[in-house]
Amino acid sequence: MTDFQMVKTDQGRVNARIMAKEAKVDFRRVEGASLKIQTRFASAEAKRLFVRLFQTLQLNAYFVSVIARTRVEGKDIDEMERALRSDIDAVKKRLHTAIDGAEAKFKAHGIGSLATYDTPPLDIEVGVLSSSGRRYLELFNLFDQLMPLLLTLEIHEVITAQELDQERMAFKRLIKKVATTTRQRADTMRRRMHAAVQNAERVVADTGQGAAKQGVASVPLRPEHSEVPADRTLLPETAPVEPPVAE
Repeated sequence: MTDFQMVKTDQGRVNARIMAKEAKVDFRRVEGASLKIQTRFASAEAKRLFVRLFQTLQLNAYFVSVIARTRVEGKDIDEMERALRSDIDAVKKRLHTAIDGAEAKFKAHGIGSLATYDTPPLDIEVGVLSSSGRRYLELFNLFDQLMPLLLTLEIHEVITAQELDQERMAFKRLIKKVATTTRQRADTMRRRMHAAVQNAERVVADTGQGAAKQGVASVPLRPEHSEVPADRTLLPETAPVEPPVAE
């Protein structure tokens, strides 16, 4: 029997276009090891959200947890790390609740099959730098799991198209907000580190002027005795730019 295809489906070009729009994040200052995790996304929403946000969050979280820790009090870093975990867990809880609710509607309405995507899934190896990165990756996987459930319910008219859109947009905003908040925390650490450098430079300058007035030659501090980092590249002037998420 001859196979007959009623529609022409994508053969991978969509995924290539999505990956071409991936946020370009500079990892040259990242010296830590990463855990390679093979990941698959089927829904268009999860694919696009992942390539726009995941690496940006990872870089900002790394800056706070690793780079800023060398110049800022550890208790402040620990507080920011706890806040990030709390943000992720709150979104994760809402995603689990939405998935459980959708599955309950499947059972209540006797729906036995799930809508599937004709576009090939996006298979990608993800380098996870920290537990925060791993937790954030879980949000995309849960969102990817939720979307076909909602689409199936809309097809069967269990929920309306408007309700589907509201759920989709709400979770996209929640996942994006985690990355945005992490970037803001990293910016706070950058400002504090810059301020510390400037204060240290003023102290060095004032010490030199005082010694000159007393007729004593000022001796420049050796790098290991100075609060000013020898490598100023550890203090980037600007935070990574987070591309807008398509609504």
